[in-house]
Amino acid sequence: MYRIILDCDLMRYKDSGLYHYCLNLGTHVKNALNKEQGDCISFYVPSSEREAFGPDAGSIIERKWHQKFLKPFLWDCDIWHAPFQSGRIVVPKKNARVKVLLTIHDLNCLHEDKPGKERQESLQKTQGLIDRSDSIVCISQHCKKDVLTHLDVKNKPVHVIHNGTHHVTEPPLRPVGYMPVRPFIFTMGYVNRKKNFHTLVPLLKDTAFDLVIAGKLDEPDYVNKIKMQAGKLGVLERLHILGPVSEEDKAWYFKNCLAFMLPSLAEGFGAPVVEAMKFGKPMFLSNLTSLPEIGGDVAFYFNSFEPDHMQHIFWEGINEYQKNGLAGRIIKRGNEFDWEEKAREYLEVYRSLV
Repeated sequence: MYRIILDCDLMRYKDSGLYHYCLNLGTHVKNALNKEQGDCISFYVPSSEREAFGPDAGSIIERKWHQKFLKPFLWDCDIWHAPFQSGRIVVPKKNARVKVLLTIHDLNCLHEDKPGKERQESLQKTQGLIDRSDSIVCISQHCKKDVLTHLDVKNKPVHVIHNGTHHVTEPPLRPVGYMPVRPFIFTMGYVNRKKNFHTLVPLLKDTAFDLVIAGKLDEPDYVNKIKMQAGKLGVLERLHILGPVSEEDKAWYFKNCLAFMLPSLAEGFGAPVVEAMKFGKPMFLSNLTSLPEIGGDVAFYFNSFEPDHMQHIFWEGINEYQKNGLAGRIIKRGNEFDWEEKAREYLEVYRSLV
């Protein structure tokens, strides 16, 4: 019998994809181990998330003094799972008994317009975690390729396990928040330059639909840029930047949108794409980083962000979607990203370490 501890420190950020990654992975691994009645998993969580995995989860509450003094929760720990490439590994370097698994979600610093020093610091941080790890999981083949090209894994095993589909709440009859009055295209994610949302604004010109953007307003100056662009094009009243929305409202927007779009410049996976698949709506994505890997042959791709090209791809895709019954194929594709299956794949990796 062995004991895994999943570091869930990043669950303090409720509106993040990493929150849902830890919650889904932890819940499904816990359920799988409960069926086997053998090995166990515990969760190192901020106090606000002590009940996130249920009252029987054996969660370990993170304390400040853990950073400087004894860590009794490591005494019977066999595997420490560090779930983020820019996070931390709590296991002391001198503790060789506890094996460390590191999950790398992306090396997006390579694909964003960042200063060379900032890019190098990010890579060095991840390299330090790789040096402390015994095994690595990448959440896409694209991510694995980046890791093997730009970092030194020192012959440590590198696995690829896609994320599963985050459970999407059943949509309500109407959203609690903003209720569109016209047909609309929908996108979501942290509202920052990397997401490239401003390229969608010209799609509103000479059309009769709205653009709804949901997600944390990560860069206020970028938000203002989008609004100024919409104002210049005369479509500001049809642009709706909502900020974070509830799970229920998010599901309503997925179900009722004309199409889902994600023109992002860099993604390690693209969780909203898989969430959108549940509803079988047409999807328009950038052709960059991991998005073609996740969207497969059921999405339409922007090969550039020139307005004329994006308009062409959009209307061509809408026509193909309507003619060829793509909804069923999109839903089927989404079902391939199953957290129960992904949890079993993680269990195989855990067991390879002990």
